[in-house]
Amino acid sequence: MSAIVVVGAQWGDEGKGKVTDVIGQDVDWVVKFNGGNNAGHTVVVDGQKFALHLIPAGIISQQATCVIGNGVVVDPKVLFEEIDELKAANINCDHLKVSGQAHMILSYNKIADGLAERVLGEGKIGTTGRGIGPTYADKMNRVGLRINYLRHPDLLKEKIETIVAQKNVIFRALGVEELSAKKVYEEAMSYAPRLLPMIIDSAPMLNEALRLGQHMLFEAGQATMLDIDHGTYPYVTSSSCTAGGACTGTGVGPTHIDRVIGIAKAYTTRVGEGPFPTELSGPQGDKLRELGGEYGVTTGRPRRTGWFDAVVAAYAVDINGLTDLAITKLDVLDDYDEIPVCTGYKLPDGQVMTTMPSDQVDFAQAEPIYTMHPGWKCDISKARTFDDLPKAAQDYIHALEDYSRCRISVIGVGPGREETIVRNDLLAKQ
Repeated sequence: MSAIVVVGAQWGDEGKGKVTDVIGQDVDWVVKFNGGNNAGHTVVVDGQKFALHLIPAGIISQQATCVIGNGVVVDPKVLFEEIDELKAANINCDHLKVSGQAHMILSYNKIADGLAERVLGEGKIGTTGRGIGPTYADKMNRVGLRINYLRHPDLLKEKIETIVAQKNVIFRALGVEELSAKKVYEEAMSYAPRLLPMIIDSAPMLNEALRLGQHMLFEAGQATMLDIDHGTYPYVTSSSCTAGGACTGTGVGPTHIDRVIGIAKAYTTRVGEGPFPTELSGPQGDKLRELGGEYGVTTGRPRRTGWFDAVVAAYAVDINGLTDLAITKLDVLDDYDEIPVCTGYKLPDGQVMTTMPSDQVDFAQAEPIYTMHPGWKCDISKARTFDDLPKAAQDYIHALEDYSRCRISVIGVGPGREETIVRNDLLAKQ
């Protein structure tokens, strides 16, 4: 038995989908434990690209039972669209299951999301506007709607009438058209015929599978620096994206976890608002964006780009208890003579820090301190072992290991499943 958690070690978009797909070929279960359709994972197999938002990336391997855990918020309409797209590409989704304790995103959550950003104005967070935050807020306020409520139409109707009445008070105050509780109820119940057969009581099922010695992979949405507790608050998402979220978002206890794998690009990107010390502007940022194809899977928004931040990486190692790192998109740096790596920050008062500032005001004003590394100036996309890499690329990987204090077990040298170097067996127990 092995249980592995895969998390993002930066601000998201690191390539978690690819790594999950690679490992997903050898596990029995792939479980998504947080987030919603506000983030996307891209998987490329035999030149065919799959963009996944709600469904775990393990669905592509067709080997594992895929579960959307209780920590996820689910827009059923988006889920069905995603299933239909996969089926059209001959991907079987019959082995996809959904926790009945996951919460539903309904129309009023999406309206509330847009209103919140409008009210914040220049201080907006930069959300995707898909209702994720308001749905998590309803969950914490104990007025959320679990998918299990679809089994009890009368109870669901009563809850929706109460919730819509509360929401309409806010909508009236902001000059927004009021919602009809009847229409929201009909919206929710329209999902029932297709969604109910997918529902499982996930926690007992997952724990029993682990007791039987089956292999399980827990897949995070977003990333460490977007975690609601440990990220660059308030410019974060609304869920627990770190390794601890794998337990709360699935009902599997921490003593079951054998490995925690963090995914980081060989450089750094960020979508949305918020501090980003190594961000590149102008032609430098544009070049890295174009070389890496840095546009959001979910929104198509251009990503902000910058050099690798080793302070962030070391922080992610500590917060998640990482046992391994996977470095993706190393090939994007093929064209550079020199590659800077941020190994510390200088604060406005002159203080130098080599650890993450807990004060977000300090972090927002931090200037990166760079250590330069020579580039390799050649195509590495054909490398399949670490020894196939040029020495400068090997040295770069060794340096990132030293800075982050974590071994690098996987290296991506291209978008395809096969364009991956595996240095350590990720399914072996520690």
